[in-house]
Amino acid sequence: MPRKNKPYTVKITETAWEMLVSHARFLANVSVPAASRLIDSFVEVTDSLAAMPERNPWLEHDAIPFQKYRKLLFGKHYMAFYQIQENTVYVTAVVDCRQDYSWLL
Repeated sequence: MPRKNKPYTVKITETAWEMLVSHARFLANVSVPAASRLIDSFVEVTDSLAAMPERNPWLEHDAIPFQKYRKLLFGKHYMAFYQIQENTVYVTAVVDCRQDYSWLL
């Protein structure tokens, strides 16, 4: 049951951090400031999940259980996948929407 006016705890999995760093490292080859903005944007939007994680749409795909993960868009082309378990939000993956990420699902 959603908690009203109480913040959730947001946890970023090691896999999600590694995926974010990989995207930022690739982007830094073109523009270091853009890579920094990507990381800042990720931190900002994932921190905002503490207030209202239910606001984002479900990730819908045949390969995943119905209404298990939500998706959060950030930056210009990136998406984070997360799930809510009781009072904790777990960010589990970060993908570049311009690439084929069906392997992840």
